[in-house]
Amino acid sequence: MPEHRNPSPTVDVVVVVPGDRVVLVRRANPPPGWALPGGFVDEGETVEEAAAREAREETGLEVRLTDLLYVYSDPARDPRGHTLSTVFLGRATGEPRGGDDAAEARAFRWTQLPAPLAFDHAEILADARRFLLTGVRRRP
Repeated sequence: MPEHRNPSPTVDVVVVVPGDRVVLVRRANPPPGWALPGGFVDEGETVEEAAAREAREETGLEVRLTDLLYVYSDPARDPRGHTLSTVFLGRATGEPRGGDDAAEARAFRWTQLPAPLAFDHAEILADARRFLLTGVRRRP
C-alpha cells in the first residue's frame, strides 16, 4: 500500500491589541523572521483550540477569536514542507511577551511592520488589514 503524504494542518492568528496594533513574534527557530503567532494543530485538538493555545504560548495573551480569515494552502508557503494554515482574527488586551518558540513578541502599528516577515505572513497581514478596514474577505 503506498504511503500517503499529506500537508500538515497549522493555525495562525492575527491578534489585534488596543491602539490598532497587531502582534507578531520573532521566531527562535528556522526559518527566521517575524511571524504571526501560530503553529501545528495537535492530534485531538480543534483548529480553534490550537489557535488560542499557540497564541497564548507564544505571546502570553489570552486571545478571543473573532473571525475566520481564510485557509492558506500554497505548497510553497512553508520551506519546511507543505502546510495549510487556518487563519483567525483575534483580539486581546495587554502587552505581549515572547514564550515557547518565540524569541520575542511585540505589538506593531500596521504601518510599521518589521522585516523580514516569515512564510506568507505579509500576504496574510495584507488580507487581514483589508478585511478589517473594508469587510472584504479574500475569495477562493
